[in-house]
Amino acid sequence: MIISSGRSRIRSSVVLLAVAALAVTGAVTVVTQTTTAQAAADNLVAAAAVEDEGADCPVPGAVSLTANSRLPDPFRKVNGTRISAKSEWRCRRAEIKELAERYVYGDKPRKPASVTGTVSSTSITVNVTDNGRSSSFSAGVQLPSGSGPFPAVVVLGGLGADTATIRAAGAAIISYDPLAVGREGTPRNNKQGAFYSVYGASSSTGLLAAWAWGVSRIIDVLEQSGGNILRADATGVTGCSRYGKGAFAVGVFDQRIALTMPIESGSAGAPIFRGIAGESGAQPLSSAYGEQPWLGDAFSSFTGNPNTLPVDTHEMVAMVAPRGLFIMENPHIDWLAARSGSVAALGGAEVYKALGAGENITYWSDVQDGTHCASRTEWRTPLQQNIQKFLLKTGNAPGAIRISSRKAGNLADWRDWQTPTLSDGPTTPPTTPPNTPPPTTPPPTTPPPTTPPPTGGGCSASMSINQWTGGFVATVRVTAGSSPVNGWTVSVPLPSGASVTNAWNVNRSGNTGTVQFTNVSYNGSLAAGQSTEFGFQGTGTGAGLTPTCSSG
Repeated sequence: MIISSGRSRIRSSVVLLAVAALAVTGAVTVVTQTTTAQAAADNLVAAAAVEDEGADCPVPGAVSLTANSRLPDPFRKVNGTRISAKSEWRCRRAEIKELAERYVYGDKPRKPASVTGTVSSTSITVNVTDNGRSSSFSAGVQLPSGSGPFPAVVVLGGLGADTATIRAAGAAIISYDPLAVGREGTPRNNKQGAFYSVYGASSSTGLLAAWAWGVSRIIDVLEQSGGNILRADATGVTGCSRYGKGAFAVGVFDQRIALTMPIESGSAGAPIFRGIAGESGAQPLSSAYGEQPWLGDAFSSFTGNPNTLPVDTHEMVAMVAPRGLFIMENPHIDWLAARSGSVAALGGAEVYKALGAGENITYWSDVQDGTHCASRTEWRTPLQQNIQKFLLKTGNAPGAIRISSRKAGNLADWRDWQTPTLSDGPTTPPTTPPNTPPPTTPPPTTPPPTTPPPTGGGCSASMSINQWTGGFVATVRVTAGSSPVNGWTVSVPLPSGASVTNAWNVNRSGNTGTVQFTNVSYNGSLAAGQSTEFGFQGTGTGAGLTPTCSSG
C-alpha cells in the first residue's frame, strides 16, 4: 500500500541540474582525473535548499519483512519496479528515508512550529517550540582568518576531522554538544535532552536521529540569521566514533548538509548491518543497540537477524548522494567493523555513479596508524579537497576509494542486483523562495554549559563499558568542576586478569593494575563545566570499573 504524506511540495532545481550534467565515472577503486566539463558540473552540485526534498513524495505503508542475506536493491521501489531516470531518485530516496526511520533510527520530526535563535562570531543559540513544548541549546563558533561570511563544519562532541585543517582551509567550526540534545546513559523509556523535552522522554526515536534533529535546527537558525557570519548553504558535519555515527545520521537526514564526514563510526554507523555478525571482532548489533539508545527502539527486533531489515546502510550512504561524502575508517581496531563499512561505501557509490556524481564520494581506510580518532596525515589532503569542493566551491578534485587490504569488503558477495543506466529526467523549479527572516538579536558571548559540572573544583570522571567475551572497550568522560582545569589524570583500577591493549585521545602509564591516564596536548585545558572524552580497549572484564579524576 502506498499512502501520500500530504507534505508541501518543495523542490530544488540546482541538484538535479547538476546531476544531469555530470558524467558517470569509471571504477571507484582508483583516483580518477576530472575533465573541465566535469569540474564545472561538480561545482553545481550543492546542498539542497530544504531539509527534505522528497517531503511531498508518497511513502510506503506496510512492507514485507522477508529475510534476505543480500543487500536490498537501492534502485528498486517498494512496489517492485526499478527507477529508470535520475529524476525518480528523489522519491525513491524518500522511500528509503521512511524505512530507515521506521525500522532503524526512529522518526526525525519535521521542522518545529517555531525555531528562533542567534548567531555571533563565538556562539549560536537555538530555541525550539513544538506541540506546546519548548527547549533550548547552544553551540560554540570558531572562525577562520579572513573576512566572512564563512562556510562551517559542525563538529560533534569535540571529536571529528582535524579542526586546524578545516579552519586553515577557510571554514569555521561549529562546536555542537549532541548530549545536550539527546543524553547518553538514560533508559529508553526515560530519554533526556532538548529533543526529548519537546517530543517526550518515552519517544521511540534514538539518539542519532535526535542529534541529527539538533543540527537541522542549527541550520534553521543560520538561515534566519541572513548569512552575515556563517553561510547556511555551505555547511558540513563531522564526528568520530559515537559522534561519527551521529555525523553520518546528520548528513543522511538533512539535504542542506553539503559535506558529510563520519570517522570510524562502527556498528550503528556506516557499516552494513548484514555484515557485522560475520566480521570477526566487530561490535555486535545487540551491543550497539544496548550500549546507548543510539538506534530507534524498533531496531531491537533486528539485532539478532538483520537480514529481515528492508534497508541497510549502503542505502543510507546513497541518501547523501549527490552531495559530498567523505567516509574515514580505521581497519586496525576490529570493533569498528571497517570491512562492513567498505561494503556500505561501495554499495552507496553505485547510486552516486548512476546519478552521474561518482566523483563526489570518497572512502578512505588505507591508514597506517591504528589509534582511534587520531588526526591522520593520509586524510589531510582529501579533507582539504572536500572542503574546497563542497563548501568553498573553489576546487574540483575527484573522490577516491582507498580500502585497506586489512579490511577489504567485496560488494559482489553482497548484492544480486546491477546498477542501471539512469536517463536524465526533467527538473522542476522550486515553488517556494528561500526563507529570509529579519536578523536576530546578538547572543551572549559565552553560552551556558550544556551539562551540569561537578559541585566543587577539580574534575570528575564517568565511564561507559562495551563488554564482550574476553574483552571490552571503555569510554571515559572527564568533566571540570566549578573552576577551570589545566591538566588531568584519571586512575582506573583494573580487576585481576584485565589488561589495557590500546588507548586513544590520552596518554597512559601501565597496562594492568591501577592504570593512570593523563591528558594529551589538545584536551588538557577544560573550562569550568566543560567535558572531554577518551577511550581504551582491554582484555578480560571491564565490569565495575570506577574511574577517579585529579586535576593539575
